[in-house]
Amino acid sequence: MILTVCVVFGLLGLYTIQHTTQSRETFSNAILKVGSSGKDIYELQGRLKALGYFNGKVDGQFGASTKNAVTWFQWKFGMKSDGIVGAKTKLKLWNATKDWRPTAEDLPQASNGGGGGQGNETPTGNNNKLPASNNLGFTEKDMKMMANAVYGESRGEPYEGQVAVAAVIINRVKSSEFPNTATGVIFQPGAFTAVADGQIWLTPNDKAVKAVKDAMSGWDPSDGCLYYFNPETATSKWIWTRPQYKTIGKHIFCR
Repeated sequence: MILTVCVVFGLLGLYTIQHTTQSRETFSNAILKVGSSGKDIYELQGRLKALGYFNGKVDGQFGASTKNAVTWFQWKFGMKSDGIVGAKTKLKLWNATKDWRPTAEDLPQASNGGGGGQGNETPTGNNNKLPASNNLGFTEKDMKMMANAVYGESRGEPYEGQVAVAAVIINRVKSSEFPNTATGVIFQPGAFTAVADGQIWLTPNDKAVKAVKDAMSGWDPSDGCLYYFNPETATSKWIWTRPQYKTIGKHIFCR
């Protein structure tokens, strides 16, 4: 019995050592939360950005945008969504981004002498502005919501797949079976997962904006499809009855 107890405690000790080693592979032991700053936050933001949960500026400041990203990550991975990064969240994030390596953007930058802070967490640049006018009759709100939808639905997909998602929205607007505005299509009950889980309100990046522009210019990688779904996460039995046309990334596009 004594030998058995020793073996059990020995195994528990090895597990604890392994768990601690993995969670401390790069992060320090500090609990990260709003107001934290420094090297750990650069890494936190970089890893979250690699997964598509964070689209703000990697500035080493744990502000509101970083907390939102942490909360989304925790929720998606079945953890307590409190926006506080402890050992469990660090380990889960490390395991999900084992191949992550910091880029120049993910490393602390020298100060330029200007003021800084949480207001620097600005997700979108000015490289890809939505057009002021278009031949589809879309309003500025329509185009912005399309960019939000593309980002919320497909930010981890290949660029072609992001354009295809935007094209599906446009195809629905043109179809008599759906609302005749992009905003109406996006917010049609049960139509888009991003609306259901709130990711529709995440600020889109330049790639999502560009995908909308390309789709509005006539590029339709879906070839006229009205539906798409991820077979790994789809819960609707009905969507499987639609004629499947092609696969782009993780999405199957249907007629």
